[in-house]
Amino acid sequence: MINNIQFNDRGKLRHFLAIEGLSKELLVHILDTAQSFIHPDHQTIKKIPLLRGKAVMNLFFEPSTRTRTTFEIAAKRLSADVINFNISASSSSKGESLTDMLHNLEAMFCDMFVVRHAASGAAHFIAEHISPHVHVVNAGDGCHEHPTQAMLDALTIRQHKGDFSPLKVAIVGDILHSRVARSLIHALNILGANEVRVIAPKTLIPKDAEQLGVQVHHNLRQGIKNVDVIVMLRLQRERMQSAALLPSAHEFFQTYGLTEDILKFAHPNAIVMHPGPINRGVEIASSVADGKKSVILQQVSNGIAVRMAVMALAMGVPLEESGE
Repeated sequence: MINNIQFNDRGKLRHFLAIEGLSKELLVHILDTAQSFIHPDHQTIKKIPLLRGKAVMNLFFEPSTRTRTTFEIAAKRLSADVINFNISASSSSKGESLTDMLHNLEAMFCDMFVVRHAASGAAHFIAEHISPHVHVVNAGDGCHEHPTQAMLDALTIRQHKGDFSPLKVAIVGDILHSRVARSLIHALNILGANEVRVIAPKTLIPKDAEQLGVQVHHNLRQGIKNVDVIVMLRLQRERMQSAALLPSAHEFFQTYGLTEDILKFAHPNAIVMHPGPINRGVEIASSVADGKKSVILQQVSNGIAVRMAVMALAMGVPLEESGE
């Protein structure tokens, strides 16, 4: 029931707030749409007039460079007007309520809010309190979800591996605090991945992890044995309420850091992914992050196409207008 708000009364996508509960058909449609925006040489993202005359506002209550920038580029590639709202200088810092701020922004003829917030559920709250003509895309809410990141990861995996059904995927690191991990787990299970593993110390694994449809491992070598995809996560110290959750960064790297020697336990054709930002020497060695198996920069590029697809579909714009 959590996802009902994401659809209008005709069953069409209105907001993109979470992966959980979505259909395989919708996820594949998003992936196909995103792929159509990528030039066949994979070097450029096409510019098309799908959202000409529309206004997209980035509301980032948390700092971000990569995600905000790719959303901005994506909107501009769709020919939308983009406004990056400075939250720190806004009236909310002077005591204005969030709902009052939203209604004032609506009055400025905004058509879409792209929201990042430290509180889980913030994007859903905003979607529940805005006018029917405004759309919301969740750019990350607390420890809950980061749905466009999951979709760009899925697109990258599909580009390299094709069918999801035979794949074994390992997600390594701070699973407990990672909205990226939660969204990706949901996406991989919906898309039919053969096996999803999470690998971390016990203190960084959610209590309900197995209920999410994953295998839990605490040993890195055993966890990545024969996997096709390895997704490394950073330690989210800003979300940790206790320093006792993990040892020092050096000790973490010794036990859970991905090095070239450790990578040999995975399938010979395995790819290495990371949602960024990377902490070199903490969760991944530079030689791996920059190595031949790394597709990290491709993930960033795919983020533009995926966010274009999500914004276009949420706005309900006929894709035929793109000339595809």
